Amino acid sequence: MGSFFSYSVAVLVSLALHLGLLAILFVGWEPETTRVMIQPQYIEAKLVELAPKKVAQAKAKPKADIAKQKREAKKRKDKLAAQKKAQDKKREQERIAALSEKKRLEALRLAEEQRLRDEQEAAKEAERKRIETEFAEAVAAEQAEINAQEDERVANSYRQLIQQRLSENWSRPPSARLGMETLIRIRLVPTGRIVGVTILTSSGDTAFDRSVEQAALKVEQFVELQGMKPDLFERKFRQVDVAFSPEDLRL
Repeated sequence: MGSFFSYSVAVLVSLALHLGLLAILFVGWEPETTRVMIQPQYIEAKLVELAPKKVAQAKAKPKADIAKQKREAKKRKDKLAAQKKAQDKKREQERIAALSEKKRLEALRLAEEQRLRDEQEAAKEAERKRIETEFAEAVAAEQAEINAQEDERVANSYRQLIQQRLSENWSRPPSARLGMETLIRIRLVPTGRIVGVTILTSSGDTAFDRSVEQAALKVEQFVELQGMKPDLFERKFRQVDVAFSPEDLRL
């Protein structure tokens, strides 16, 4: 029923439209001009907020892994710290070594300079001592020569005294002949006393030799020798050799 009704309505509407069109054509109906305006559509700009992307959340790691990572991180940190400490220590050692080497070289340089100065001073001192020694030796030699000359002069005066005293106490025997000579050695003490007479060379004549011995024994003592310097006595008059001949008496 409903379908039939709907169909009837549609037929009636269609007939009405066709009748209207026919009326327009026959009557000369003209439609009213209509102005149509075309305008651009304005699009309202709006800031579109983008929804934040969802960050994928990492799955929570087990506590054991976290502790392990911390331990490893600490080990790496400790290792780096140890390496840095070792490097710092090595650099310090190198610096100290370089400084020590510099000081060592400086010490060697100073020691060498001091050695050269010491050698120069030693050479100057040695030269000064050499000059002083040579001068002292020259003075000593000169003084010794003067003393020797003086001692010899004094000794000659004592020899002359001994020769005179022996000659005064010598009685030549009748058997004395030219060319005879008896050499005796007289031993003395610092008081000038004769303590021994020895014949060193015989003349070949017993009487002549005995007369020589008697001459020395008669003198007994040269008192004048007591004023002689002890060193001169020891060097020249501890023992005196005297040669007797008929011509002269020689010491």
